[in-house]
Amino acid sequence: MKIDFDGVQAFVLVAELGGFNKAAEQLHITQTALTRRIQKLEAYLGLKLLDRTTRRVDLTAVGKEFLPKARHIVFEMTAAVERLKDMSQNARGNFTLACIPSMTSHVLPEVIRRYASQYPDNRIRLLDGASNEVREAVLNGQAELGIAVAGDKHPDLLETVLFADPLVFLCHTPHPLQHHKTVSWRDMRDAELIGVSSFMATRVFMDYQLAKRGIRLHGNYEVQHHATAVNLVAAGVGSAILPSSTFKTGDRPNVLKIPLVQPSVKRKVVLLQRQRGGLSPAAEAFHMLLRGMSFKI
Repeated sequence: MKIDFDGVQAFVLVAELGGFNKAAEQLHITQTALTRRIQKLEAYLGLKLLDRTTRRVDLTAVGKEFLPKARHIVFEMTAAVERLKDMSQNARGNFTLACIPSMTSHVLPEVIRRYASQYPDNRIRLLDGASNEVREAVLNGQAELGIAVAGDKHPDLLETVLFADPLVFLCHTPHPLQHHKTVSWRDMRDAELIGVSSFMATRVFMDYQLAKRGIRLHGNYEVQHHATAVNLVAAGVGSAILPSSTFKTGDRPNVLKIPLVQPSVKRKVVLLQRQRGGLSPAAEAFHMLLRGMSFKI
């Protein structure tokens, strides 16, 4: 059923203002155009709503019964449109973000703090998961935006590189390598390493880069998450190779972050969104903020 909103709005104004002249002025249309709207609505309903003479306009019995309902329709529609305008102009609303857990250590909290200061009434629902899970969440509409490690391109996803995230060496002091300004991969052959799961995008990326250069490292321990590896390093269990973004110098006492070289291996962190459909105002504001930030990794 198609509701003639223009006709309903015209009817309500004529009834409330008591005449066509004032109603036409408020709608910024001619009286002729206003009359056509009323006639079109009455024709659609098959009922007469107004009795009009040269001196006055009266509501018919049906018109009196319909007026409260018509007022409600106009009020609800006007309020809904104003809410949408407010969302568009002030980027208000809620959205869902899918993100790899490593970004929640330092990068994402800083972005969210800035976003919250600009849009304090907005709400973000966060889905954390592996890179492939982030991609799936964006593809199937569970999340409007995703932050993941660059991988195989998908035709339905738009990827924007946010920053390059170098792999670094984390160790607990005292350690034989603690005074080195940089550490090479070969320096770590005898280190007790804590590795991340082979299913993690970082591990897959690292193994591929090292295999190209004929370098193999042995890890004594394996964990599922970067945060667990950091905890074990802090406890003195071993050392780890992790993305730089997962750890900031000073986070844990007696834990050092040393750049890895020969080769320097970096993963690309990307922002994901669907190719089609566009973003809600709240998600678009977050998208613009994220792309405009300079990340110190």
